[in-house]
Amino acid sequence: MNTLRRFFESFELPTSGKWILLASLVGAAAGCVAIVFELLGQVVVRCTMGELAGYTPTLAKGEHSLFEPATTEFSPWIMLCVMVVGGLVSGCLVQLLAPEASGAGTDAAIDAFHRDRGMIRGRVVFVKTLASAITLGTGGSGGREGPIAQIGAGVGSWIGTHLHLSHRDRRIMLAAGMGAGVGAIFRAPLAGAVFAAEILYSDADLEADVIVPAATASIVAYVLFSQILPDEIRFIPLFGEELEHFSTSPLELASYSLLAIVVTLVSILYVWLFHRTRTLFLASGIRPHLCPALGAGIAGVIGILMLYLYDSDRRVLAVLGTGYGTLQMALTDSASLGIPLLLTIAFAKIATTAATIGSGGSGGVFGPSLVIGGALGASVGLAVQAVWPQAVAEPEAFAVVGMAGFFAGAARAPLSTIIMVRALTGDFGLLVPTMLVTTLSFVASHKWGLYLKQVPTRMDSKAHRGDFIIDVLEGLHVSDVYRHNPSIMLINESMTLDDIVHRLAKNHQHYFPVVDSEGRMVGIFTDDDVRSYLYDDVLWDLVVARDIMITDVVSVAPQDDLNTAMKAFTSLNLDELPVIDPDQPGSLLGMLRRKETIAAYNQRVMEHKLAREET
Repeated sequence: MNTLRRFFESFELPTSGKWILLASLVGAAAGCVAIVFELLGQVVVRCTMGELAGYTPTLAKGEHSLFEPATTEFSPWIMLCVMVVGGLVSGCLVQLLAPEASGAGTDAAIDAFHRDRGMIRGRVVFVKTLASAITLGTGGSGGREGPIAQIGAGVGSWIGTHLHLSHRDRRIMLAAGMGAGVGAIFRAPLAGAVFAAEILYSDADLEADVIVPAATASIVAYVLFSQILPDEIRFIPLFGEELEHFSTSPLELASYSLLAIVVTLVSILYVWLFHRTRTLFLASGIRPHLCPALGAGIAGVIGILMLYLYDSDRRVLAVLGTGYGTLQMALTDSASLGIPLLLTIAFAKIATTAATIGSGGSGGVFGPSLVIGGALGASVGLAVQAVWPQAVAEPEAFAVVGMAGFFAGAARAPLSTIIMVRALTGDFGLLVPTMLVTTLSFVASHKWGLYLKQVPTRMDSKAHRGDFIIDVLEGLHVSDVYRHNPSIMLINESMTLDDIVHRLAKNHQHYFPVVDSEGRMVGIFTDDDVRSYLYDDVLWDLVVARDIMITDVVSVAPQDDLNTAMKAFTSLNLDELPVIDPDQPGSLLGMLRRKETIAAYNQRVMEHKLAREET
């Protein structure tokens, strides 16, 4: 890292060139860590659920397993034990080494961007990788996007810290790493880049500075990660390449509007239950080390109950793990699952995910959201087809659209979700209904979101607070704010300290301009400057205002913007500044106070917010 730092310091690279090199470095590191995360997860699955419980999760068409299915006889009760032990090991690992690695991970990365100057401890990368592989590999209901987002963000932050980059540049490195991890693990580099820029905010805002570095890092990470995949699936979407649907009928769009209502309501339920579960675990008094084990146990019991309810049909085990295998069936042959099973999977998946991740287990919420949204979409498609066959030609198309609509509302990220689902399914014929459903879901669920650390817009982020203060203050002038007060007490430069003290006793001013015989301002002093003379009354008749005042006066003119004034306030730690007429040097017009400047800023910010809400 020292060599790299000296390399960057020895060349005067243009901004674009610098970020291409830095982002490529982040992408290479994130891609390698994504490979380790993927391989480690498969090893854990094989050694725990496979060998001990006899269960091998079904995969999506674009997924690849390094191992043959286990030959051990399936035992749901052993699987329950595996899940509990996996939750216990993961919980202890996280709480002992890096408590910030608990939960989904994306929220922690967002919080580091906005509030921690882009700082993520290096150990988080290793702890999150291992804990997430254990949680997901032992059957915990979660996804891979949350862990890999925090892992990639940790890689970017660590590199930025060791290259001694500024806080702003380290934040960009963090976001680039987040996009690189997501782009690699889902083989969707464009979606990863947009995800990194969009997921930081809950309203329709983007971190524009992040997009190019995140795109570069995501491409590099994707190229590296794809090298571990067999040739037959390396360049196909995660859910295969046969998915191709089209929607041209206005009747279908009306049906998709119904789907938007369904996914919005269920996404609100999902968000509420997720946060409610987290709150209950935090308030339970149970040691944080043990909570993930309890959550995994609850998820396991739900899975076992569903097995008995559906006569040992292992497709219901989509409520555990990632569930991508069963989602693949919903996308290609939803009729074989049927509406009751699809709805059961959707709502049980909500419960198991809330239990697994809400208890502090290490896993993401994007993967479960795809399963929930896909199952809901397929069930709505089948239901509308049964009632109104002319309106729905392919119920599977509703599954694709439901995936996007559900997560767009729950995560407040419509744009990246549309791109991500297109990349995962390879289905570009449903762009119009997908945009319709995601937009309606995003707007309708604006008060609900999975990620509590998101802020509404860049104006609300601490990372940009200084930028917007300058922008707003530059639009205001001293003449709009200062006190043009003729009653300001002026002190003649020849006035004795005795007279000054008696005048101060009858006045509440803090700053006192000093003028000469012609009324021109020549200096200024404060009541604090006078106090140093009060204990020696011998000086009261000897010292005059000229001896107390400072002559190097910092002043402003009426046409100066408030950004100039604020810099003077903060750099010199002043509370008031004299306002001088530029056409008549020394002519005092009034005083500008710091608190009035801040009040003007706050009022202008409020006006901007109200204007944004009205539009």
